[in-house]
Amino acid sequence: MSSPSKNCLDKELIVKRQKRQESYEVEIENLSHEGRGIGHINGKTVFVTGALPGEKVIARTLRRKGRFDEAIVEELLEASPDRIEPLCIHASVCGGCSMQHMTGHQQIEHKESVLFELFQHQAGLAPLVRLPPLRSVEWGYRRKARLGVKYVPKKGGALVGFREKAAPYIADIRSCEVMHPTIGLRLMELRSLIDGLSIKSRIPQIEVAVGDQAAALVFRHLDPFTDADLNLLGEFQQHAALGIYLQPGGEHTVHPLNAETATLSYTVRGIKIDFKPTDFTQVNREMNRAMIDLVIEKLCINDNDQIVDLFCGLGNFSLPMAMHARSVVGVEGSLDLINRARDNAISNAIGNCTFIHADLADPIDLKRFDMRGVTKLLLDPPRTGADGIVKELQFDSVKRVVYVSCNPVTLARDAKALVERHGFELSSAGVMDMFPHTAHVESIAIFDRQ
Repeated sequence: MSSPSKNCLDKELIVKRQKRQESYEVEIENLSHEGRGIGHINGKTVFVTGALPGEKVIARTLRRKGRFDEAIVEELLEASPDRIEPLCIHASVCGGCSMQHMTGHQQIEHKESVLFELFQHQAGLAPLVRLPPLRSVEWGYRRKARLGVKYVPKKGGALVGFREKAAPYIADIRSCEVMHPTIGLRLMELRSLIDGLSIKSRIPQIEVAVGDQAAALVFRHLDPFTDADLNLLGEFQQHAALGIYLQPGGEHTVHPLNAETATLSYTVRGIKIDFKPTDFTQVNREMNRAMIDLVIEKLCINDNDQIVDLFCGLGNFSLPMAMHARSVVGVEGSLDLINRARDNAISNAIGNCTFIHADLADPIDLKRFDMRGVTKLLLDPPRTGADGIVKELQFDSVKRVVYVSCNPVTLARDAKALVERHGFELSSAGVMDMFPHTAHVESIAIFDRQ
């Protein structure tokens, strides 16, 4: 028999769950940086996933917080004239995309508003020139992804995809319109493959990487595969023409299934860049090519320039830039990426591009870095930005900085330091639509010596 105290706790938990799941009518006034509709209920802000400004919706509470609530559209009462029907039938459930109910033009306008608002509010800056948005294909563009996997017998077997919008579960989807069709149209085949494996409940994720000529799937597995499992994976690799890699532990344990597993590469400006399936590469191939062209254009490279490329990775920017400059030095914190960048330079017979391994978040490593004679600088940091770099490095000889950003918040912070600490001006900036149908804001900013 349950104790009185336990019964009270159970009732409290039920009440809390009911409150979290309550529904209500709300009018949407604006759009948040994350692309969620903003409304108010009894004076409290509510962020509503799937809602647009000017709409009236029935929203269902997902989470209550001190200053705001989070909700999702349950029913559309009055639709915005700007609303469109998502191409993907799973858009309302799958968390992979958040803005398919907006046109591509509206998505770009929203991302521009986020970028320039953050420049103004966080840094007190406005670029002298707003660059036209850089755009490319909107569908089938995604060449890198980490797909969740969950074996759920009640739903018929394995699920493969992204997490749901409103819950931490893997969404039950059959295809993905934004992923490269090599993978996006094969989700049901992947589900069937996993259902046939002996350790179907011990595979938590599949990492996807698509090159120009081949695609790869990295199966993370918590228990060893049997010989029968390996045969099934080999048959799938052969008939689907996809490279299969296995990952029994950390990233260092990734290895090809067999000798027939394809290697990966992509080409930019005639330069072939080889990469491993778990290496960082840009998600959108067409946008990456356009972005490299734009960077080279905005750096105004000449054959006297000595360029430093910080966070250079595989040499994605360094190697193409070296074709126009006197010299390029790429710096990266991952030794594996540096080694592959060096190999890519050798295989492409590019002799004026060197690569250095250094922790760009470590003040000690930064203090050792000699910037004398550097005329142009490319920054392409992770989401955390380049705070240490703009604090520690000397920019006395640098005439122009091009900053490629995947986080407008840290870009605005670093822009303020480049202007106030180092005497640059924000000459131009604009968005690059690396992730259509998501709230992700990729951008570029150009700084010139005043």
